[in-house]
Amino acid sequence: MNGVLVIDKPAGMTSHDVVARVRRLLGEKSVGHLGTLDPMATGVLPLVLGRLTRLAQFYGDAEKAYDGEIRLGFATDTYDADGDPVGKAQPVDLSLEQVRQAAAKFTGKIDQMPPPFSAKKVAGVPAYRLARKKKEVELQAVQVEVRELEILSLEGDRARFRSRVSAGTYLRSIAHEIGQALGVGAHLSSLRRTASAEFQLEDAKTLEEVESAAQSGQPDRIFVHLRRILPAFPSVTVADDLAARVCHGMPVNLPEMSKSKYVKVFVGQSDLIAVAGRVAGTLFHPKVVLAGSQEAVPSR
Repeated sequence: MNGVLVIDKPAGMTSHDVVARVRRLLGEKSVGHLGTLDPMATGVLPLVLGRLTRLAQFYGDAEKAYDGEIRLGFATDTYDADGDPVGKAQPVDLSLEQVRQAAAKFTGKIDQMPPPFSAKKVAGVPAYRLARKKKEVELQAVQVEVRELEILSLEGDRARFRSRVSAGTYLRSIAHEIGQALGVGAHLSSLRRTASAEFQLEDAKTLEEVESAAQSGQPDRIFVHLRRILPAFPSVTVADDLAARVCHGMPVNLPEMSKSKYVKVFVGQSDLIAVAGRVAGTLFHPKVVLAGSQEAVPSR
């Protein structure tokens, strides 16, 4: 079963939990996700199934978009609502403008320290395992880019925000540091991913919808049409002879595709057989082959 499926992840499940559930529902062992969501977070979690797991390499730097809420005056050890309190709650008497000014310091390219409760490795061990054992966690700052961080409203100690960030950005670290900058402490109280790369909330299906599609024997109806994925790569439809060469990993001449580094190679309207990289001019070499040679040419 080869496809791309966007899940609206519910709160309380890890991304791995969602992958395991989809494997069981659809009977497909090869399932991967295109960017972890913390257990408390909800929203867009794109999955790749079957041979399309090979496309994950093209999504490593995908931009993410979020809506969320920061609770001011209350810090936790995980920097989110799932953690234990750190110190006493502080009174909050701040204006919307003060919070916006503090948030503005965290836009653009910044060096961010990952939270101690994260999957970042320390000497080969995930940091959260060390943190749970109360062991010292020494992490290195990583450069990330916060392309948008807008504080939308402030009601009491709750600040609503919207954000667009580069891959690898921890918004709970930003919430924690905004609280430090304001002198009251803070944590990320809720987070909903609204987009990941080209995938939007309107593309997302609930796990209940996946189960219903599987039971009806029509799982394909919940997949994203493959002409929509990787929109930065032009699509080209090839005839049977070229399709066979592509699926054997052989270089082929394709129509002029402006200056694009990669192209998506289709047979017919919806059969994506490869992503090919430009060698020179109109000569492309398959970088990722997604169909076997017997699948490339439909039977007549």
